[in-house]
Amino acid sequence: MLTQTKSEALKRLNYIEGHLAGVKRMVDEEMYCVDILKQTFAVRRAIEKVEAMLLEGHLGTCVVEGIREGREKDVLGELVELYSLANR
Repeated sequence: MLTQTKSEALKRLNYIEGHLAGVKRMVDEEMYCVDILKQTFAVRRAIEKVEAMLLEGHLGTCVVEGIREGREKDVLGELVELYSLANR
């Protein structure tokens, strides 16, 4: 993983962690359900952004290296597995 990708991912994950703690507080304080749901949707979008960033980094580094090293079948298998997981 590139240093910049790692740094950005950790920054975003810290943000998500804080946001999720806020959602937990909202539930604990019995806030209005629609307001809580809006916040959970925001957390989900933030997680999707982290996933996209990590996938882009993976495609640009690990996948390229794997193909150069002759591990096309393994690399393709991993990508198919990720695609399958993402579409459940």
